[in-house]
Amino acid sequence: MSNALEPLASLIKQAQHRHHQAVDAALAPLGISLVQWNALREIHRHPDSSQHRLAELTFNSDQSFGRLTTRLRKARLVTRRPGVGRMHIHQLTEKGETLFRQGRRRVLKVFTRSFEPLDRGEQALLTDLLAKLLASPLV
Repeated sequence: MSNALEPLASLIKQAQHRHHQAVDAALAPLGISLVQWNALREIHRHPDSSQHRLAELTFNSDQSFGRLTTRLRKARLVTRRPGVGRMHIHQLTEKGETLFRQGRRRVLKVFTRSFEPLDRGEQALLTDLLAKLLASPLV
């Protein structure tokens, strides 16, 4: 890695870490973490997805996501039913849907504050540049 790329990679990681901490703090009064809310969000977006797919979408291993959904089921935020073969289908309960929506408002406030120093054009450019990076395979 060149010297010029190390600060860039570090800044991206610092921004991600800052978001994680700020979102965790914003969600804490609701009794959930970013990791839990992210699972609720992806189940909301993809209610008929397999546990494996939801694990991928939430950046978890299958085992970690399984433990996470077990806690969410015990809290009555998520239901699970059998799917095709060994697949399980997850859906939000009414309580889970409410918590997802309450959390979403808080998360969007954090993101608004975080990106406020950038004007709309800069936000769009940053979005395009990051999308371009992620579209290119590393291997």
